[in-house]
This record gives sequence, C-alpha cells and structure tokens, in this order.
Amino acid sequence: MSAESTTSDWTAEIGELERRRAWAECLGGEESVARYTAGGRLTIRQRIGGLMDAGSFQEVGKITGTADYRDGRIQSVVPAPYVMGIGRIRGRAVAVGGEDFTVRGGVSWGGDRRKGGQGGFIEDMAANYRIPLVNLIDGSGGSVASIKKRGHAVFPGVHGFEKSVELLGLVPVVSAVVGVAAGGPAGRAILAHWSVMVAGQSQVFAAGPPIVERAMGRKVTREELGGAKMAVDAAGTIDNVVANEADCLEAIADFLSYLPQNVWEMPPVLACDDPVDRRDELLASIIPRDRRKPYDMRRILRTVFDRGSLFEIQPSWGKGIITSFARLGGRPVGIVANNPMVYGGAMDGRAARKQGHFVELCDTFHIPLVYLVDQPGFLVGPDAEAAGTLRDGMRAVYIGMQASVPALTLVVRKCYGMAGMAACDKAGINFKIGWPSAEIGNLPVQGGARAAFRREIEAAEDPAVREAEIEAELAALTSPFRMAEAFALEDIIDPRETRAYLCRFIETAYSTLPTKLGPKARFGVRP
Repeated sequence: MSAESTTSDWTAEIGELERRRAWAECLGGEESVARYTAGGRLTIRQRIGGLMDAGSFQEVGKITGTADYRDGRIQSVVPAPYVMGIGRIRGRAVAVGGEDFTVRGGVSWGGDRRKGGQGGFIEDMAANYRIPLVNLIDGSGGSVASIKKRGHAVFPGVHGFEKSVELLGLVPVVSAVVGVAAGGPAGRAILAHWSVMVAGQSQVFAAGPPIVERAMGRKVTREELGGAKMAVDAAGTIDNVVANEADCLEAIADFLSYLPQNVWEMPPVLACDDPVDRRDELLASIIPRDRRKPYDMRRILRTVFDRGSLFEIQPSWGKGIITSFARLGGRPVGIVANNPMVYGGAMDGRAARKQGHFVELCDTFHIPLVYLVDQPGFLVGPDAEAAGTLRDGMRAVYIGMQASVPALTLVVRKCYGMAGMAACDKAGINFKIGWPSAEIGNLPVQGGARAAFRREIEAAEDPAVREAEIEAELAALTSPFRMAEAFALEDIIDPRETRAYLCRFIETAYSTLPTKLGPKARFGVRP
C-alpha cells in the first residue's frame, strides 16, 4: 500500500466507531440487562424495535456516554441512559425516545446538550420535523447525587417542560410508562395527548416510597403508590392500562393511526369494507321504554361505527362518559357518549374533566365529534356539590363552546340542563338530531313540574294526582316530534338509519377540514 493511500485511510477511526456502537448496544452491561429482563421486561432497544417498522429506525446520539480513557486511549464507554431516534410506525414518520433503566436506573444524563427527556433533543426533532413523539418512560429523573457532582443546587426546571408544552399544540404526543416513572419522567407522562402503562410492571408518582416514608411516616409499596389501580382507575393520571408490553406497543400504533402527523395535516383516512348504509334492527329496540332502565351504550357504538374501529380512552375512569376514537367510512371521528350504567349518565366531576380533555384533543387535531346523548344533567346532591361538580361541568361546557371542529349531536334518550349544553356545537351550526326516544329540555318534567307548579299542586284536592296530570301534559309538549315541527331539533331519524346518516355527515364535514388546519387558538381562562 502506498504512503498516500495509508495517510488517507480512515479504517482505524471507522473501527473505533464500530466499537463505540457495540458498547452502546450492550446497554448497561450483561449483568444489568439480565437483572432487568428477568421478570419479562423488554430493554429500551427491544421496545423501540418492536414499535417501529422493521429497518426504519435511525438512532441519533448512539455513541453518547461516559468514556474511560487510559493513557489517552479509549477503553470503554458507558452509554447515556437514553435511546432515541426517528423511524416509522405503520409507514408514518415518528420520533421516539426512552430511558435505559439498565444504566444507572435511567436517571437523567447531563451533557452539553440534553439527549432525551423534557427539554431534550428528541423533543426538538419532533417539533422541528412536525412528527409525532413517542416517549417510552422508565426512569426517576434527577438525583440528589448530581448536587455533589456539580457542587451546587439548581433551580427546579433548569431543563424545563417548555418544549413539552409547546408540542401539545403541534404534534401528537404519546407517553408509555413501561417501568417506574417518578419526578421529571412522571411529569412528562402527563404532558401527553394519551398515556398508557403496563399492569403490574409500571408505576407512576410524583415521588417514590422512600420520600413518602420520610415526609409522611408511612410505608407504601411502589404498586400501592402508583400502580394501575391508583394511576388509572382511581386518579386518572394515566389514561389506559394494558396487560403486557406487546399490547402496549400495539396500542401506541393504534392510537396514532387516528391522528394526523401534525396540526397542519388532515386525519388519515383508511379503506373501509364496512357498508356505510348498513342497518341493524337492534337499534330499533335497544332504548327501554322505561326511562329509568339502563342499557349498553357501548353496544350502540359497536353497531353504528366501522366494525372493529373503536379505541376507547380512559374506560375505567370518569365512567359516566365514554370517550373513544372510531371511524365512519374509514374517516376518524371522536365519540363522546353518556353511559346510563353509571349515575344514569349524569355528569360528575371526573366525567366532565374526561370529556373536556377529549374534546380538546379532537379539536386540536381536526377530528370531527359525534355526541351520543343520554344526559339527565349534572350529578346533584351534597357530595357532588362538595366535589366541585358544577365548576368541572361548566368547564366542559366552556371547552365545548370553544371547539371549532365540526360536531353532530344525536340525542338517543335524555338531554337536560347545563350538562346537555356540553354536548352541543355552539361554535358551529349546532346540528342536533334525535331518535324517537329522545326527551329534551331545560329540566326533566319529572320533578321539574313540582318545582314550577308547586302552589297549584299543593292547592289541588289530590296533589299527587294533579302532579301526575301536569307531568303528562308537559311530557306531550316535550315530544321530539313537536321540536322537529318547530325546527328546534333539526331531524328525527329511524335508529336503524343512524350509521348511514352519520357517515354522510362525516363525509361532508371532512370537506371543510382543510380550511381549518393549523394550531388552535385558546382564548380566555377556563372556569
């Protein structure tokens, strides 16, 4: 080999690059990885590999880490406890990143520029390239050990959530808690459009058991403090829970399939082999004539919307409201439906907060809304008042009135009071239709008659009989057919026509969406 070719040959440096990449592939080392995966958990690289389309992942910052030099020669590199990059999920570009728990428990890694987590490079990539971000969260954030290394404390938020907050108005953000999330990673789990955790494997909390014990003198396990029963069912901190990591990765891909890449793009429309004019005789009889009897609202949803297209969000929290993505003729829609199995469908504080969040999600990403209404009103009574139900409920009304995405209101049974206003498109054309079973008004006739005609009822020879007579008179006047006569209700439809009617509405509504693309303005202060 000539002297000239030797001096221009970069084989040695390329070899060093390959060694450094190999060290990164080892994560925290054989023993650490073995301990971590002993219970069936995946490593961060396995998670990313299972989530992304085969061969599509381009890692960024792979050789970042803490190097060991001896006599000026590299001996090894402990990789930074965060893996990130860009790739594709079902053919669509995404940014993804997550902690590597096998390296120092996934604690935040300091460098000239943060590699991952809040305020990190992966968030910059998602924002600048206008692509969804998936956070695979498994770490405890900062450590007090950093104070000793740095020689001084830092103000909270030195690497803040500014970019995390900005992203919520630009691109879809998913946070999957696949291990322990405390401190900053726990906060990042909340700053997402949708979050999910793995039953028995994931926990999320502001601070872990040692801090709780020191502060409160109470011993708790991680599962008691932040497992799925607490975080999903009781607190609603995390939206959904799945049985295992494979289901988690599948759910992430499913969620993203309903959303556009960013707020400047349209929701993705899929091919649909479910006939748009499909009718189901079940719908003609599913609403009981006894207005106090419940029924299965989810059965209606499964019947009306594209088969197999329901993706319910927060099914175990705020149970009086059902919030779900679905498709009509292959087009994504957001469903807000009352659940008569819980409080008769009345809106409590949790249901109101759940509805408000979902409506904002759909409005941000231009996904038309369908309200299926069986709403007797706000939950009432001393406990409901003490829980602030009225404020939470009016917040849902406020959010609904600010939403500019097309919406259609279908009243299947009851629609009463201020809670009923939260299911109307007041910012649009306020398109309202009903089934023949619909009953609508400011107040239910039952109970309302007693308040409005109290003196007349009390003065009657038989107050109970007179009250029943007045209720019957008013009930006749509240017929949905009378409302339709006055165009106070835009249409009454045969329940069996529901799918075809909604598909036509959504097809037409989608033609308006390109005129409304871009970030949504949020004016004013929520109540």
